[in-house]
Amino acid sequence: MTTKQIVFTLLTITIVSCNTTTKPKTLQKNSDNKITIIGAMKNVMWKGELQGIIKLDTITNKRGLFGIGPESFLTGELLINNGQSYVSRVLSDSTMIVHKTFNVSAPFFVYGNVEEWQKLTLPNNIVTITDLEAFISKKTMTASHPFVFKLIGKVKKATIHVQNLPKGTKVASPQEAHQGQINYTLTNEPVEIIGFFSTEHQGIFTHHDSYMHMHLITKDESKMGHLDDVNFEEMTLYIPLQ
Repeated sequence: MTTKQIVFTLLTITIVSCNTTTKPKTLQKNSDNKITIIGAMKNVMWKGELQGIIKLDTITNKRGLFGIGPESFLTGELLINNGQSYVSRVLSDSTMIVHKTFNVSAPFFVYGNVEEWQKLTLPNNIVTITDLEAFISKKTMTASHPFVFKLIGKVKKATIHVQNLPKGTKVASPQEAHQGQINYTLTNEPVEIIGFFSTEHQGIFTHHDSYMHMHLITKDESKMGHLDDVNFEEMTLYIPLQ
């Protein structure tokens, strides 16, 4: 074999070797846990863009699907929990109705698919939303943002709200957007909480003063809404397996 042939052979081996290492497994993980964001909370609150810009029944991959947002024209709250979609609407200042349906739309919505979770018992000193945000932030310092998380367990007390904007109302501020909103108090309830976390999406799918947006549903599925305040009792936290 000539010197030129030897050099060509070595170059070929090097190129083949490089090509076999250009697809790290982490890329697949990131793809699996990809979050899709439609619209923006700030456009709803400040610009009055209340119309639905995503129909939930157009989301094709429902396997391990999670999502949250308000119903179009702020007439209710939306939740997708492991492939099942729910909408809650106000009946009175003490009652609501929760339907299972994908036949709804949202002015902004965040969703993603997760099938593999890391399970963490929430420490006893994590009792409020502020505590939870700090705990998740610390536990996910190397994780890519945004990501979905969930909590399963019991709350001592929680406050959730359901949007109930009067028909035809124009919105140009958060105060106007919350007209008609009803707050509901839960006590000693077994619940599931679906949340989305990001340090980069304030005003997009979280409020300006928070890195989280969470919706709560009771175990019996009779109550569901945006989580405003909580006192955790026994909780297990699930974050995507990285």
